[in-house]
Amino acid sequence: MSTQGFILKISCPDRPGIVHAVSQFLFHQTANILDSAQFSDTFTNRFFMRVHFAKTSQELSLKKLQDLFKDIGNGFQMDWELFDATSKPKVLIMVSKLGHCLNDLLFRTHSGYLPIEIAGIVSNHQDFQNLAAGYKIPFHHMPLSSANDERKHEQEEQLLKLIDQENIDLVVLARYMQILSPRVCQKLSGKAINIHHSFLPSFKGAKPYWQAHQRGVKLIGATAHYVTTDLDEGPIIEQGVERVDHAMDPDQLASVGRDVECMALSRAVRWHAEHRILLNGKSTVVFQ
Repeated sequence: MSTQGFILKISCPDRPGIVHAVSQFLFHQTANILDSAQFSDTFTNRFFMRVHFAKTSQELSLKKLQDLFKDIGNGFQMDWELFDATSKPKVLIMVSKLGHCLNDLLFRTHSGYLPIEIAGIVSNHQDFQNLAAGYKIPFHHMPLSSANDERKHEQEEQLLKLIDQENIDLVVLARYMQILSPRVCQKLSGKAINIHHSFLPSFKGAKPYWQAHQRGVKLIGATAHYVTTDLDEGPIIEQGVERVDHAMDPDQLASVGRDVECMALSRAVRWHAEHRILLNGKSTVVFQ
């Protein structure tokens, strides 16, 4: 996690002079560039850039920089965001009855690996209430048994209210096994990350690893992606994969899958928190 300065993210139509304009702007603000990454997509003709820079003047505030950069942003038709690199995003984790991703995120955050602040845990079950208490994190039980549960609208209203009250920056679906409504997906556009077993696309529904075992799969994987109204089809942030073989039973396959899910999800959360991800239509640009 960055410990100083600011991070500027840019997406705009590609044309000459963008890097020069940004560098000149930072030079005029007596800012020191710590690292910079850029990418030009020849398929969409869009330019992407992430700049991490440090201030050399106490007068260089986030608000002042945002005001000063507006003219450049408008001139190049930029979609741009400017962040305080020292600020940790507030995260809400949602989980059902599988706790490996939740436990991994809690441990990584507590140990300082993930630059986030976990503001709360939401679950439709009570299994992880004691785990949350152990980390001194508020636990919110929001019961829901199925997508057709009559309480779904009420439960989602409660969820959205909590997100607003806690000023949540990112929602992480850490094996939350309920489908979010289109209204909630739209509300959380670009601010919600999900994890699923992407290398088992043919095995939907219950017991995917059992189905995979019956078909003799040779790869187990996971995909972390942004949540959209299209189920499990949002822009992909990170993927992981491990080889398996015929000697492994369904429980062993699931164990491998859980490890891959944890790694893919934690990377995606960290890259989002460090402002390394830019949306590119249905895809993403990730400056690692």
